[in-house]
Amino acid sequence: MFSLKEPKTGADGTMSWTVDVLNPAGRDDFVLGLKEITLPDGVTRPYSMWLSGEYPRSLDGLCKILSLDMRVVDPAWIGMKLRKLLNYPEPLGDFMAFTPGSRKQQNWPSTVSYVARLIIHRYAMLGILDEEGYPVQAMGVLEPPAPGAAPKMKGMKCPDCSNFALIRKDGCDFCSACGWVGVCG
Repeated sequence: MFSLKEPKTGADGTMSWTVDVLNPAGRDDFVLGLKEITLPDGVTRPYSMWLSGEYPRSLDGLCKILSLDMRVVDPAWIGMKLRKLLNYPEPLGDFMAFTPGSRKQQNWPSTVSYVARLIIHRYAMLGILDEEGYPVQAMGVLEPPAPGAAPKMKGMKCPDCSNFALIRKDGCDFCSACGWVGVCG
């Protein structure tokens, strides 16, 4: 169900997918690489990710944990983890970048959220996840959320960090994700 050690390549090497990431707001300029393996059933899956270039070294920990998550047998697991990162905000981290799979640009709340979208896109290119990050074929190891089910506590969209965490606290609009305080009264 889970591979503790990263699979090692033989003399023939392995496949990989790389993409350039540039966030001028955060001064991030790096290459995202996904190492891929072809399983005995013929399916190609990413099993490790790495970054090369200029980026906050705290992202090394993210790479390590997501690489471990990629080795869980059910792709629903990595899909769930990546979906959670899609709205991850960074102070002064939002930037414009191309939407994977198109020539349109959109605003991304952080480098982390953009990297998550890129990885979901690669899984979709391989036919493992759809573009929303849900498995194309359920394995039954991880129970998918019921269609249309929403989290029990969900706030409005915060105008500062874009998370759905805006609640009413002490008579004021308050974002429980970033601490933004808005209209009172």
